Amino acid sequence: MKTRNLLIALPSLLLAVSAMASGTHAGGHDDEAIGKPGVASKVSRTITMDMSDNMRFGAPNVTVKQGETIRFVVKNSGKIKHEMVLGTEKELKEHYEVMKKNPEMEHADANMVTVAPGKTGEIIWQFTKAGKIDFACLQPGHYDAGMKGIVTVAGGKTAPKQDGHGDHKH
Repeated sequence: MKTRNLLIALPSLLLAVSAMASGTHAGGHDDEAIGKPGVASKVSRTITMDMSDNMRFGAPNVTVKQGETIRFVVKNSGKIKHEMVLGTEKELKEHYEVMKKNPEMEHADANMVTVAPGKTGEIIWQFTKAGKIDFACLQPGHYDAGMKGIVTVAGGKTAPKQDGHGDHKH
Protein backbone atom coordinates (compact mmCIF):
# COMPACT_ATOMS: atom_id res chain seq x y z
CA MET A 1 0.00 0.00 0.00
CA LYS A 2 2.85 2.39 0.75
CA THR A 3 4.28 1.85 -2.75
CA ARG A 4 0.92 2.77 -4.29
CA ASN A 5 0.75 6.03 -2.29
CA LEU A 6 4.28 6.88 -3.35
CA LEU A 7 3.41 6.26 -7.01
CA ILE A 8 0.39 8.53 -6.68
CA ALA A 9 2.32 11.29 -4.91
CA LEU A 10 5.48 11.08 -7.04
CA PRO A 11 4.15 12.89 -10.16
CA SER A 12 2.88 15.78 -8.02
CA LEU A 13 6.19 15.98 -6.18
CA LEU A 14 8.19 15.96 -9.42
CA LEU A 15 5.94 18.66 -10.88
CA ALA A 16 6.41 20.84 -7.80
CA VAL A 17 10.19 20.38 -7.86
CA SER A 18 10.45 21.10 -11.59
CA ALA A 19 8.24 24.19 -11.18
CA MET A 20 10.58 25.50 -8.50
CA ALA A 21 13.67 24.63 -10.54
CA SER A 22 12.34 26.35 -13.63
CA GLY A 23 11.47 29.58 -11.84
CA THR A 24 12.19 32.79 -13.69
CA HIS A 25 15.03 35.13 -12.96
CA ALA A 26 12.52 37.90 -12.26
CA GLY A 27 10.91 35.95 -9.46
CA GLY A 28 8.08 34.62 -11.59
CA HIS A 29 5.32 36.29 -13.52
CA ASP A 30 1.58 36.22 -13.20
CA ASP A 31 0.40 34.47 -16.37
CA GLU A 32 -3.16 34.65 -15.02
CA ALA A 33 -3.10 38.45 -15.29
CA ILE A 34 -1.84 38.47 -18.87
CA GLY A 35 -3.17 35.21 -20.33
CA LYS A 36 -1.37 31.95 -20.96
CA PRO A 37 1.05 30.33 -23.38
CA GLY A 38 -0.78 29.60 -26.62
CA VAL A 39 -0.99 26.42 -28.66
CA ALA A 40 0.21 26.72 -32.27
CA SER A 41 -2.80 24.83 -33.67
CA LYS A 42 -5.16 27.38 -32.05
CA VAL A 43 -3.50 30.52 -33.51
CA SER A 44 -6.19 32.74 -35.02
CA ARG A 45 -3.91 35.52 -36.24
CA THR A 46 -0.26 36.35 -36.80
CA ILE A 47 1.07 39.80 -35.96
CA THR A 48 4.51 40.78 -37.19
CA MET A 49 6.38 42.90 -34.66
CA ASP A 50 9.47 44.75 -35.92
CA MET A 51 12.07 45.91 -33.40
CA SER A 52 14.63 48.49 -34.40
CA ASP A 53 17.58 50.38 -32.97
CA ASN A 54 15.49 53.57 -32.73
CA MET A 55 14.12 51.85 -29.58
CA ARG A 56 10.62 51.38 -30.93
CA PHE A 57 8.32 48.48 -31.78
CA GLY A 58 6.82 48.64 -35.27
CA ALA A 59 3.34 48.12 -33.79
CA PRO A 60 3.29 49.67 -30.29
CA ASN A 61 -0.51 49.40 -30.02
CA VAL A 62 -2.11 46.04 -30.76
CA THR A 63 -5.77 45.08 -30.32
CA VAL A 64 -6.89 41.47 -29.88
CA LYS A 65 -10.09 39.75 -28.76
CA GLN A 66 -10.44 38.02 -25.42
CA GLY A 67 -9.78 34.31 -25.92
CA GLU A 68 -7.77 34.88 -29.10
CA THR A 69 -4.43 33.11 -29.60
CA ILE A 70 -1.89 35.28 -31.39
CA ARG A 71 1.41 34.34 -33.01
CA PHE A 72 3.78 37.30 -32.69
CA VAL A 73 6.54 37.02 -35.29
CA VAL A 74 9.19 39.22 -33.73
CA LYS A 75 11.84 40.56 -36.15
CA ASN A 76 14.98 42.39 -35.09
CA SER A 77 15.85 44.76 -37.94
CA GLY A 78 18.52 46.44 -35.82
CA LYS A 79 22.20 45.85 -35.18
CA ILE A 80 21.85 45.18 -31.43
CA LYS A 81 19.93 42.55 -29.42
CA HIS A 82 16.27 43.29 -28.64
CA GLU A 83 13.46 41.38 -26.97
CA MET A 84 9.72 41.39 -26.56
CA VAL A 85 8.32 40.58 -23.11
CA LEU A 86 4.59 40.47 -22.30
CA GLY A 87 3.60 41.33 -18.72
CA THR A 88 2.00 43.74 -16.36
CA GLU A 89 3.65 47.16 -16.10
CA LYS A 90 4.81 46.27 -12.57
CA GLU A 91 6.36 42.97 -13.71
CA LEU A 92 8.11 44.64 -16.63
CA LYS A 93 9.61 47.35 -14.41
CA GLU A 94 10.82 44.77 -11.86
CA HIS A 95 12.25 42.56 -14.61
CA TYR A 96 13.94 45.58 -16.21
CA GLU A 97 15.78 46.38 -12.96
CA VAL A 98 17.11 42.80 -12.91
CA MET A 99 18.14 43.07 -16.57
CA LYS A 100 20.09 46.28 -15.92
CA LYS A 101 22.19 44.37 -13.38
CA ASN A 102 22.46 41.21 -15.53
CA PRO A 103 22.43 42.37 -19.20
CA GLU A 104 23.50 39.00 -20.63
CA MET A 105 20.57 37.16 -19.07
CA GLU A 106 18.75 34.94 -21.58
CA HIS A 107 15.04 34.20 -21.51
CA ALA A 108 13.19 30.94 -21.85
CA ASP A 109 9.65 31.81 -20.70
CA ALA A 110 6.66 31.56 -23.06
CA ASN A 111 5.77 35.27 -22.64
CA MET A 112 9.11 36.55 -23.94
CA VAL A 113 11.59 36.19 -26.77
CA THR A 114 15.12 37.58 -27.17
CA VAL A 115 16.14 38.16 -30.79
CA ALA A 116 19.67 38.65 -32.12
CA PRO A 117 20.30 41.33 -34.79
CA GLY A 118 18.83 40.36 -38.16
CA LYS A 119 17.01 37.34 -36.68
CA THR A 120 13.36 36.46 -36.02
CA GLY A 121 11.67 34.80 -33.04
CA GLU A 122 8.10 34.20 -31.98
CA ILE A 123 5.69 34.22 -29.06
CA ILE A 124 2.40 32.32 -29.19
CA TRP A 125 0.08 33.71 -26.54
CA GLN A 126 -3.60 33.31 -25.63
CA PHE A 127 -5.18 36.46 -24.22
CA THR A 128 -7.69 35.15 -21.69
CA LYS A 129 -8.71 38.34 -19.88
CA ALA A 130 -10.03 41.65 -21.18
CA GLY A 131 -7.96 44.72 -20.40
CA LYS A 132 -4.51 46.06 -21.21
CA ILE A 133 -1.30 44.05 -21.26
CA ASP A 134 2.05 45.75 -21.55
CA PHE A 135 5.03 44.61 -23.57
CA ALA A 136 8.55 45.97 -23.71
CA CYS A 137 12.17 45.38 -24.61
CA LEU A 138 14.00 44.93 -21.32
CA GLN A 139 17.55 45.12 -22.64
CA PRO A 140 19.39 47.75 -20.55
CA GLY A 141 18.49 51.27 -21.71
CA HIS A 142 15.78 50.17 -24.15
CA TYR A 143 12.75 50.40 -21.81
CA ASP A 144 13.88 53.83 -20.56
CA ALA A 145 14.23 54.94 -24.19
CA GLY A 146 10.56 54.11 -24.80
CA MET A 147 10.74 50.64 -26.33
CA LYS A 148 7.35 49.50 -25.08
CA GLY A 149 3.77 49.03 -26.16
CA ILE A 150 0.29 47.87 -25.17
CA VAL A 151 -1.96 45.01 -26.21
CA THR A 152 -5.61 45.95 -25.71
CA VAL A 153 -7.71 42.85 -25.14
CA ALA A 154 -11.31 43.54 -26.15
CA GLY A 155 -13.88 41.78 -23.94
CA GLY A 156 -16.28 39.11 -25.14
CA LYS A 157 -14.84 35.69 -25.74
CA THR A 158 -14.60 34.58 -29.35
CA ALA A 159 -15.99 31.23 -30.39
CA PRO A 160 -13.19 28.78 -31.21
CA LYS A 161 -12.53 28.55 -34.93
CA GLN A 162 -13.15 25.06 -36.22
CA ASP A 163 -11.22 25.37 -39.48
CA GLY A 164 -8.16 27.20 -38.12
CA HIS A 165 -8.36 29.87 -40.83
CA GLY A 166 -9.40 32.84 -38.68
CA ASP A 167 -12.09 35.31 -39.73
CA HIS A 168 -12.02 34.69 -43.47
CA LYS A 169 -15.65 33.55 -43.82
CA HIS A 170 -18.32 35.93 -45.08
